[in-house]
Amino acid sequence: MEYITLNNGIKSPVIGIGTFMLAPQDAENSVREALKMGYSLVDTANAYGNERAVGRGIKESGLKREEVFLSTKLWPSEYDNENAVDETLERLGVDYVDLLYIHQPAGNWLAGYCQLEKACKEGKAKSIGISNFEGKYIEELEKQWEIVPQFIQVEAHPYFTQKELRQTLNKYDIKLMSWYPLGHGDKSLINEPIFAQLGEKYGKSPAQIILRWHTQMDFVVIPGSKNVNHIKDNLNILDFTLTDEEMAQIAKLDKDQRYYHRTDEQLDQYAGWKPNYEKAYSL
Repeated sequence: MEYITLNNGIKSPVIGIGTFMLAPQDAENSVREALKMGYSLVDTANAYGNERAVGRGIKESGLKREEVFLSTKLWPSEYDNENAVDETLERLGVDYVDLLYIHQPAGNWLAGYCQLEKACKEGKAKSIGISNFEGKYIEELEKQWEIVPQFIQVEAHPYFTQKELRQTLNKYDIKLMSWYPLGHGDKSLINEPIFAQLGEKYGKSPAQIILRWHTQMDFVVIPGSKNVNHIKDNLNILDFTLTDEEMAQIAKLDKDQRYYHRTDEQLDQYAGWKPNYEKAYSL
């Protein structure tokens, strides 16, 4: 595994297993199998409804708690819930997380960020982060944070490299964790000739070349899958290195094209929506 060092000195793996859109049973299976095959970073969220399943998967993997870098996110409807962090830890079956985000700049997000800072001071979160805080939102938060976040989780891929955002991130050494790392499955991205050429050179698929690009951009990447073979392939990217010239060729693909376009109306909806948490098993 390769690691990056965060602005608080903690090390994070460069690739992890994501659990977005995975039903509890699939999340449990994917996390367990991913950890057994060499992953050590797991990402989930209140909103995914699978935190309990992720916790089970970690336990079933046989790894010690300190061997897993566990990341989750508070949903906007939880920002004003003073018990949100403890309830999140209870669902995961742990007494701390390695990374705790606020998920969206919706509702009382400043209260949510204050919860992260409190959790950090209390040892319930080793690192903290912001998810989907771009443009005016990170600018506003920048004026108010007491603890600088370690991570931001946003859409990023070769068509959308977050150039503007990275100027702010570089100022504070905030690391970027990519979602939609393969362009939301856009075949035009996957089928770019450069990825086929490099795949042939290195004996990798176009998707593996793109994932390696992420890590060499100093991004952390969290592809999700319920297919064990895909999970294994996604991890099999650390045995080669793209050259500076190859990275420069891929950089030419950037066209500032994102796939997720959030509206103010959606942010209002997010603030009022409550996650559907999996119920605890009863004995």
